[in-house]
Formats: sequence, structure tokens, C-alpha cells
Amino acid sequence: MTATTDGSSGAPAPQATSATTAPTTDTTPQAAGTHGAAGRAIHRATDFLLARQDAQGWWKGDLETNVTMDAEDLLLRQFLGIRDQATTEASALFIRGEQREDGTWATFYGGPGELSTTIEAYVALRLAGDAPDSPHMARASAWIRERGGIAEARVFTRIWLALFGWWKWDDLPELPPELIYFPKWMPLNIYDFGCWARQTIVPLTIVSAKRPVRPAPFPLDELHTDARNPNPAKPLAAVASWDGAFQRLDKVMHGYHKVALKPLRKAAINSAARWIIERQENDGCWGGIQPPAVYSVIALHLLGYDLQHPVLKAGLESLDRFAVWREDGARMIEACQSPVWDTCLATIALADAGVPGDHPALVKAADWMITEQIDRPGDWSVRKPRLEPGGWAFEFHNDNYPDIDDTAEVVLALRRVRHPDKVRLEKAIERGVRWNLGMQSKNGAWAAFDVDNTSPFPNRLPFCDFGEVIDPPSADVTGHVVEMLAIEGMSHDPRTRRGIEWLLAEQEANGAWFGRWGVNYVYGTGSVVPALVAAGLPTSHPAVRRAVDWLESVQNEDGGWGEDLRSYRYEDWKGQGASTASQTGWALMALLSAGERESKAVERGVTYLAETQTEDGTWDEPYFTGTGFPWDFSINYHLYRHVFPLTALGRYVHGDPFGGQAGAVTKGS
Repeated sequence: MTATTDGSSGAPAPQATSATTAPTTDTTPQAAGTHGAAGRAIHRATDFLLARQDAQGWWKGDLETNVTMDAEDLLLRQFLGIRDQATTEASALFIRGEQREDGTWATFYGGPGELSTTIEAYVALRLAGDAPDSPHMARASAWIRERGGIAEARVFTRIWLALFGWWKWDDLPELPPELIYFPKWMPLNIYDFGCWARQTIVPLTIVSAKRPVRPAPFPLDELHTDARNPNPAKPLAAVASWDGAFQRLDKVMHGYHKVALKPLRKAAINSAARWIIERQENDGCWGGIQPPAVYSVIALHLLGYDLQHPVLKAGLESLDRFAVWREDGARMIEACQSPVWDTCLATIALADAGVPGDHPALVKAADWMITEQIDRPGDWSVRKPRLEPGGWAFEFHNDNYPDIDDTAEVVLALRRVRHPDKVRLEKAIERGVRWNLGMQSKNGAWAAFDVDNTSPFPNRLPFCDFGEVIDPPSADVTGHVVEMLAIEGMSHDPRTRRGIEWLLAEQEANGAWFGRWGVNYVYGTGSVVPALVAAGLPTSHPAVRRAVDWLESVQNEDGGWGEDLRSYRYEDWKGQGASTASQTGWALMALLSAGERESKAVERGVTYLAETQTEDGTWDEPYFTGTGFPWDFSINYHLYRHVFPLTALGRYVHGDPFGGQAGAVTKGS
């Protein structure tokens, strides 16, 4: 347990103030005007958020990604023979609406056309009946050919096409099911992969072994640069290079596919199938995310599970729940759902905005979050077998994969609630803190789902050409954990200090921190600075001052902050982009924690939020500020545009939500 200086258990909940009360402020008319505008914005935003709480206590905004989710949903239904006209038309309506003027589809709002996304969208519209010579289709196919055609698409796209004979299985990287037998100490065992990749790869080993081909409803010759030679040979990388070594290993695996011992292969496939079924969640999904779910359904169907089998029936029903039906009749597929994440962030925002800690909405949210705490081991326990469960997942149902980031933020949210059952609240917090501490990696930092998931080999596989496949520690997650530990009175605990040391070493030369799970340096910096200050670093510390200088240097002329997804790939995009409400909130949270409340930068940022708030109390934000995989997979969390501005405005008006108590607590144990 942790202890405060007065000997009480844990850190006390912050005392909420009224919406008209503020800490010591600048008394100039301009500052008073900014303060008043912030107060009015808080009032509208609070009403907006409270009105959108579910009766059970949770919040959930739409989770928007890109049209590959929708295209693959139609391809799955085509493969299973269950594609219906109504679903097809609704999905096609959404996909067409996302097409850019040049005929392409992007992976984020305002981004450039992306080849694999455009191919998948094009094929989905062909399924919906769009003629290849229609202007919008002809523009897309011409652009695809100019970029090398299907041959240049990522592996996942070519796997979908191989299911219908539009691509040869022999021309795909091999993924043998015998991987399931690799011991945990052996390179490339399934636990060397990040949990999202692991859940996808295991079912794909079955698909790769079975190599199914369904009848293609039409040819795709128009998507090849030369239909007679769709996959022109490419030279291998040098033998002495990692790429060259793994390319040649893949050739060996292709040879093994032809001579694999049938009893061993059958046993491996059956073991992989058991692994999949054991990890199906209570809602029928796998990992709460789309890719493992669709590939698990395909894999099990190939093994003879019919669509009415309880496992597949539940799996398909879970995917249907990822559908968002829009007012115009379009159907958008979420890659995932984020109720736990959205609920803890909404709770923090409301509490910091002045809603009393015993408000019924906050108590109800706390009740729901406590019931979502996971009390059984998951895949994380493979490397931490003696660690007691106690984390929270991101989704409604994902007991196999609680994550460290959600757990830290849930604890921070619960600590803000004055719950009538204090013992129940404290027990949940204690278990969450203990689980997060046990998930610390060797270098002192924290990753999202696993401990020390840093093997260099998975990224080298020819199969792994899209997104992150390992889960190394990140600054944003580590920052959130350090902030949580500080609020729990553990600032001086050696484990917290190691996390702080890691964060200080990870600071970029320009003063920012990289953002793994949010875009990007603004998110990383907005996550780390409040944590460092909460843990006791003075606001005069050089790391804090460098961060402040960087944030001020990238503030936009309109007073807001924005950062484009291109910052993950191009240096000159760091901190650059159109202003958004969520990213402005992150920047303000960092600056306010650094003692910059009276600065011109903060005043301009607060004014930007007040002036861009919509009449109904929220903010418009078409830009994607969430990150699934840096650059490769981007997310627009529709609640981000609301919770982070509200949190920042609340802290501007009410000050430190814990009244400096994080610095007053003593070392915990």
C-alpha cells in the first residue's frame, strides 16, 4: 500500500471546485476575459459530456480508421458466402464517400493516397457492382497501376486477394503453423510478437497451410502493370544483410510447405485452433480488434466449423457490433471499440472541470470501471506467471489482453471519485497499481501490453511489412504510469525513479518526446511533462524547460496546436499540422503542469479552444490524432476532440487537480 504524510491509505481524491472558482490568477482584463471564456466553455462541454453517458456508466465515441476495415468485411462475407445486398450497398456508400479526388483512398484525413488501401477499396466496390470503367473506378485503377499494381501491395492485402485466386499463395511469405510449438526462449516464438500481431499470426498460420481459393466473381487484370506477369521477379537483398537472410529463410519455409510431415502439420494446426478458441472472449471476439477476429473466423471455418457453430456464430455477431450506421445509410466498421479508455478519460475530464467527485455520473462511471477490472491471467502471464491480475483492457471484452496504459488512466480516474464504497475503490486501485508495477520492463519503462517484448527478429520477417509487430516501451505509456505512481505516493519508489530516468533519457534533442499511441510529439510531450512534474521534478528542470520551449515554438498562429501523421515519417512535420482540439488540449496540459498558466502561449491556446467550440459544446475534429501503428494505421477517436480540451480547460480554471498532493506524499512500498 502507499501512504500519505498523514498516514492515510492511498492519495486522497481531489476536492472539486465550482466552475467559477479558480486558483490565483492574473487580474488583467485580458486574463479575466480568457478565464471567463474558459469557464463558459467548460460549462457547455460538461453538459455535452454528461448527456452522453450510457445508463450503465460508460462513454464510447466512434473509433474511425480507414476503409480497409469495410473492404475486408465485404471480402470476408464473400468468402463465407453470406454477403447480402443491403450490407454491401451500405458499406459501398461509406467507401465511395471516402475516395479522394485523384481516385485514391488515404489512411487518415487529409493524407496521401495509399496503395494497399486503394486496392482493397477498389475490390470492395467491384463486389458492390461498380463497373471498372466508371470514372471513379478508372481513376483508382490507373493510379494503382502507376504505383506498380497489386505486386507492390502489402502482404495482408495480397492474402485477401489470394483467397479468391487473384494472387498466388506461392507468391506470399510462408507462415508455418509449427510456430505454435516454438518454445518461449526460441526466437520467433509467438510470444516474441506483440499481442495484436500474435493474435493475427496464429490463425493466419492455418490459412497459410490450407491455402484456400474461392471462385473469383470477376478478374482483376486492370490492377496489374502486366496481367501476363503480375508478380515480376525482384532481386534478393544481400546474403549478409538481415533482409537477405530472412528472404532466404522464407524460401526454405516454402520448400518445407511441400514436404511437411502430415502428422506434425495436422497436430500443429489443431494446436493453433485450440489456442484460438481458448482466447475467444465472452462477446465472441478475439482481442477486441478486427484483424484477429476475421482471420480466426476464416481459419476455424477452413477446419470445418460451420457458420452456426457457437464459436463462429458468436465471432460473426461480434464483428456485426463493430458496425456504425450513419444517418445517410452508410455503414462504417470500427477496427476496435474503446469504452474503458473513453470512460476513464471522460471521468478525468469531468472531475478536472469541476464536477464534484461524488457526482452520480462519476460514481456510476467508477462502478462500471471497477466491474471491468480483469481478475484472471492472460497472455501477459506467460512472462509474468507469478503476477496477480488486476489490469484493465481497452474494450468491453478483452480479458486476455489488459493493457498498461488503460490501467494507469483508470487508476487516475478512480482516484478522482469520492465513491461511497471506499474499501471497494481502494482494493481496485491497489490491484491495478500492483499489476502495472509488475509489468515494468527491464529498462525501467512500460510498454502497452507485454513485458520486454523487444525481440529484433519479428520485424525482419518478409511477412511483417505492415505496422508494428513488437511492443517495446514507449514514452507516453511510461509517462502515464509514472504519473499514476506519483499520485499514489510512490514518487520516490525505485521503480518510479527508473521510469523517470528512462523518460529523461528518451527526450528528443528538440525537447519533445515521441508519441507511440497518439500523434505524435505533441502527444508524447503532453503525456510526459505532467508525469515528471507530478513525480517531483521542479518546473525549472532543464527537461521541462526544453519541452516548454518546443511546445511554444510549434504553436500555430491561431493559438492551437496540431501535428500531422506525416511527422512519423518526415522530420519537417514534427509538431506541424492544422490545429486540433485534442492536440491543443495535450499541449496545454503540459504547459499548465510546467507552471505556464500565465504565459501568452497558454492564453492563446485557451482562447483557441473557447472560440472554436461548437454551439452544442464540443469541437469539430476531422483530423486523426490517434495512433494504432505509427504512419501505417491511424485512428480518429471521436471522443478525443472533447475530453482533452475539457481536461485542459478545467486545469486552466481550477489548477492542479490534486492540489499539489502528488508532491506531498511519501514513498510507497
